[in-house]
Amino acid sequence: MARYIDQYIRNEVEQERLDQVELLAERFAKKAAIHDQEGSFPFENFKDLRDMGYLKLTVPRKYGGDEISLYEMVQVQERLAYGDGSTALAVGWHLGQTLHLRMSGKWPDKLYADFCRDIVNKGTMMNVFASEAGTGSPSRGGKPETTAERTEGGWFITGRKTFSTLSPILDRFVVTAYVPEEDTVSEFLIQRSERTTIDETWNTLGMRGTGSHDVVLNEAFVPEESRITGTGVDDGGGWLLHIPACYMGIALATRDYALEFAKSYKPSSVQASIATLPTVQQSIGKMEAELRVARSVLYEAAERWDKNPLERPGMRAQLGLAKYTVTNNAITVVDLAMRIVGGSSLSKDLPLERFYRDIRAGLHNPPMDNTVLNQLAAEALNEDC
Repeated sequence: MARYIDQYIRNEVEQERLDQVELLAERFAKKAAIHDQEGSFPFENFKDLRDMGYLKLTVPRKYGGDEISLYEMVQVQERLAYGDGSTALAVGWHLGQTLHLRMSGKWPDKLYADFCRDIVNKGTMMNVFASEAGTGSPSRGGKPETTAERTEGGWFITGRKTFSTLSPILDRFVVTAYVPEEDTVSEFLIQRSERTTIDETWNTLGMRGTGSHDVVLNEAFVPEESRITGTGVDDGGGWLLHIPACYMGIALATRDYALEFAKSYKPSSVQASIATLPTVQQSIGKMEAELRVARSVLYEAAERWDKNPLERPGMRAQLGLAKYTVTNNAITVVDLAMRIVGGSSLSKDLPLERFYRDIRAGLHNPPMDNTVLNQLAAEALNEDC
């Protein structure tokens, strides 16, 4: 039988691209446990991603990129996370932001064009740093404590950003800052300098290789043209599907590990492998149900977003549902897999305990569960019954 992971491949172009990504995933999987144990950033993985052309996948073709769709971004992120969830989640912020900027037109044309050419020619990456310890998740509307003070030719930015994924490798990034003289919040594109330092605070339960340290800004200078004042076209936040795609990849890796274990493990108390036991088959069936429902919701959302640009601003609930379903179902899949494998699933020498830790990080990525449920309730209550 064909592999289940290949079910959502639609054509030869996608197959060829995913074959390339799978080679990287296999390579990254061999080192994932080391980076997890050390909490180290996988610089070598990002060199491989750059060499393969992964960083330019969502860049417009006119700047030398591949201009892949949201559906295709979900595919590659899922496949990469099958090998290493931390690397996939980290690079997903770059890939997703680049897609978001392409679709929304949020940046001035020259600024975006220069950025895209640097991705293609130099392997440049970018992320937006908005979270702060004192304000919590930016998705909940907290005003940043980071400030922007006007100076000759631009702005001085001062503050500290938390959860700054990719911080060890970025030479530029966007931060949100409060502008006191205007009583508003704005975004600024910052070039790394001696005024921007990294405080290596990232020491977490899961996703330990994302390099999500604190970034400290001490009057970092931003020229006037690098202040981002536009909002662009509302794309509904489709680019955030890079997050559930990552956790789906981890769930698929978990599922395949448990299946292989069940088919090969033959304890002396059983005449054949444990895969023949009704109780194990029930657990596998539950695992499949959770996985397949979540994956169908994920790909349906991505496909609808691609095909219906005018509907995107109203798709936040459906996109949020994809993240909600994938994350929560993936947690159930890992739990079932560990029950199938038994006590050895807790071993640091096996990947299941890392999958268990990594998958739980999805609960703390946006959009949060309660936000999604509120959006779904609002849609239902506003229907004409």
